[in-house]
Amino acid sequence: MSEVIKNRYEFVVLFDVENGNPNGDPDAGNMPRIDPESGLGLVTDVCLKRKIRNYVETVKEDTEGFQIYIKEDVPLNRSDREACVRLGIEETEDKKVTEALRKLKKNDPGADVKLRDYMCSNFYDIRTFGAVMTTFVKASLNCGQVRGPVQISFARSVDPVISQEVTITRVAITTEKDAENKNTEMGRKSIVPYGLYRVEGYISANLARRVTGFSEEDLELLWEAIINMFEHDHSAARGKMAVRELIVFKHSKELGDCPAYKLFDAVEIKKNEGVDYPRKYQDYTVTVHKESIPETVEVKRMV
Repeated sequence: MSEVIKNRYEFVVLFDVENGNPNGDPDAGNMPRIDPESGLGLVTDVCLKRKIRNYVETVKEDTEGFQIYIKEDVPLNRSDREACVRLGIEETEDKKVTEALRKLKKNDPGADVKLRDYMCSNFYDIRTFGAVMTTFVKASLNCGQVRGPVQISFARSVDPVISQEVTITRVAITTEKDAENKNTEMGRKSIVPYGLYRVEGYISANLARRVTGFSEEDLELLWEAIINMFEHDHSAARGKMAVRELIVFKHSKELGDCPAYKLFDAVEIKKNEGVDYPRKYQDYTVTVHKESIPETVEVKRMV
């Protein structure tokens, strides 16, 4: 594996949706998430991380060092237990957890650190986003908690979006009994006609060095996954979604050269003159004001 990253990064991602639901809210009938005060659309960080995980899993196919910890239909305990077995660490189910831990530490003082390091080196999403791996209910031994170097905020639309319900019909009737009384069935879809969303992210070289070992190779895979996170995730419900911009700020040192907000403020997104209701990406102009960015920070537009 390549060397651990040595520079701090911030990044801005712009993606849009056309006639789709980018992130349904289960508490609101799976309608698109919207800030009730501003009318701006929202997409959670969890949703975006899921798409990045899925892309890495698709590309790497569980290659050693690039497995995915949080994945569909795989209990977390299974991966935790496998780590214990691989390292020859015995899992105890002593009800007296404190006493069991004391015995374990005496016999193998570095057991918890071994487990954490194993999980970081084998699972890409732990190395990237971190994870809470204290999942054994009865066990006194667990894989610990890891704070990942890559953090992503909620995505928020640039302008207010409209949540529109569209009535649909189908000719395939569910049951024989229903088929005797009707020829079609009705349904509804919730969509956003158009929305341009902005999400901001942070990458800490300090946490990468001290905790997870997030490397230059991992970083390149992250950029690739962000750019392509919707390309293998198309569905009728999500409509047309695409990453339009990935703007990366690379600091000259591990702890950075300036506050992150100054870099984020340098990215300006404006509707073009005469556009009241944007319906495509070309209705906007994206400008990076480099004059407000320190010379020691490298700016790269990757899409």
